[in-house]
Amino acid sequence: MAHLTVAGEAWLASASEYPSSLRALWEARPWAPTVLPCGRAFDVISLPALFGRRVLDELWSSGPGCGPVAEYRGRTQLFVQPGAAPRLRTLLAWEEWARDVPPLLCHGLGDAVTVPPVRRAPDQPTAPGAPIGRWIVAPDTSEPWLPSAGVLLWACVRAARGVAQAPQEGLGGTGGQGSGPTTIYPRPSGKDAAKGAPLAVFDFGSA
Repeated sequence: MAHLTVAGEAWLASASEYPSSLRALWEARPWAPTVLPCGRAFDVISLPALFGRRVLDELWSSGPGCGPVAEYRGRTQLFVQPGAAPRLRTLLAWEEWARDVPPLLCHGLGDAVTVPPVRRAPDQPTAPGAPIGRWIVAPDTSEPWLPSAGVLLWACVRAARGVAQAPQEGLGGTGGQGSGPTTIYPRPSGKDAAKGAPLAVFDFGSA
């Protein structure tokens, strides 16, 4: 499980109307998941877990990378630019895209999402599907780079078409389906996260 930095916590708390109170709550209960509103600091796109992993591979192999990413109740949560959720929903409504991409949940202004704890208690599970969720790519800067709707759209389309063209291939490029591969992504480090960032390893576990 990836862990937030102090700067990452500050960014995440900025989504709340009362960031200081939220950080005080985290100090008292750092192992508890938190419900945060979308539309201020970020929007969130929720994808089926396996498709989400393939989209992450596309973002890093063909695009500029990703922002923070979480896993919650079997789905992958991509944190994107504020306003990106309704725009992506509109773009996906076009027939040429909708036929390829599986249904996504686009959470924007007026919505709220459950995010994983800022810290993990020693007895909490970390495997995929854990009820409290977990960070795959944790926020580690006060201004993380976040994908736009257009960037995520093309990653989704490429991922969906890749699955359709090669249904027998394992998702990602690191192992067969169900083999529990470890995928390597550069750790985000601000607005220019995709340029020269150090490598960090995040284990998605078995499919």
